[in-house]
Amino acid sequence: MIDRQARNLPLDAHLHTDLSPDSDVPIDAYAEQALERGIDEVAITDHVDFEPGTPAYAATTFEQRERVVREAAERWGPRGVAIRFGVELTYDRRFEADLREHLRRHAYDFVIGSVHVYRSSPYASDRVAAFVAGRSLPEVVAPYFDEVEAAARSGLFDAVGHLDFVKRYLHPHVMPAQLAAAPELYEPILRALLDTGTALEVNTSGLRQVAGETYPSAAIVARYRELGGERVVVGSDAHRLNAFAWGLADGYDHVRAAGFDALTFRRGGAPESVPLVRTPNALGVRSL
Repeated sequence: MIDRQARNLPLDAHLHTDLSPDSDVPIDAYAEQALERGIDEVAITDHVDFEPGTPAYAATTFEQRERVVREAAERWGPRGVAIRFGVELTYDRRFEADLREHLRRHAYDFVIGSVHVYRSSPYASDRVAAFVAGRSLPEVVAPYFDEVEAAARSGLFDAVGHLDFVKRYLHPHVMPAQLAAAPELYEPILRALLDTGTALEVNTSGLRQVAGETYPSAAIVARYRELGGERVVVGSDAHRLNAFAWGLADGYDHVRAAGFDALTFRRGGAPESVPLVRTPNALGVRSL
């Protein structure tokens, strides 16, 4: 049986602990896995939502999340696992002012901005079939892709997460192959990333979901590079312990095949370059 949980890579930049409402993993469990598997550095990116009634709205406090992560970093750093205090903020342009205020008041090492699908979305499981019916592919993806482009153009984030995560919810009404045949639909998002210097996240959770491919696919990662993209990062988006670093090597392969030789990651200061291959001095990196 193939072990899809990666080994000997420098970074997993997207992990959820039991401080996210949809995860049950204590932070030390991830750290133990990182030590065992040779993943030198991890970012804890628990959810924060801004719309009342959504799962991670006021689920925890900034102070609680920071304390848990910083204390774990102190415990595990001497053992060779660097733990960074990150966050995954749900982007919704209706609440952009709230996001800006949150980031003005709170300092993170690394910030992912992502668009999610909740009960009110046209992509919710009890709505998506009716929404797709009679619409063209551009019309189907427009609500999601327009919001992702707005997230990229906001300039609020170090990286935009799982930019075509909607593939998970469109299945089986719209299949990944249909989106692959229309790469032009991604161009506004990719150009927004370029314009704002925001990194593209290669999120490997799609490999263990119905999409069967990363968010976004290898072809879109390659197109981003062709357009002049320079900043990319990879994360497993684990919410369960057995998903830690799952498919991470595939994500690194996509990045390498596109022509990148490093990831871009922030540790609270300026973005830094993280070589794709582990080095003896794993955290000896150069600023960008």
